[in-house]
Amino acid sequence: MNAKPLLAGLIAATIALGLAPGASAGSRDEQNAARRAMLDGQVMPFALIKRRVDAAMGGATYLGSEFNPSSNRYRLKYMKDGKVVWVDADGRTGDIRGMAR
Repeated sequence: MNAKPLLAGLIAATIALGLAPGASAGSRDEQNAARRAMLDGQVMPFALIKRRVDAAMGGATYLGSEFNPSSNRYRLKYMKDGKVVWVDADGRTGDIRGMAR
């Protein structure tokens, strides 16, 4: 068995999933911004928002999320019917503001 294709595939998967070295620094800043906004009462707790979006996504697989502190919006990523679906949710109300494939 040739290990080169396997290694190349693992590296590509790691990069695609954002697990490459240095990827955690931006994610930590994003988490800190989301936490500050929640503690300041600007956004709902993420668990409540995710629960609302999960219910609307009808069994889709949750893949991750991003927080935009300038708009107080979350972008949640799901896999549904073999396609990635991005869902934008208002952090203040938990309402879904848009979906994109």
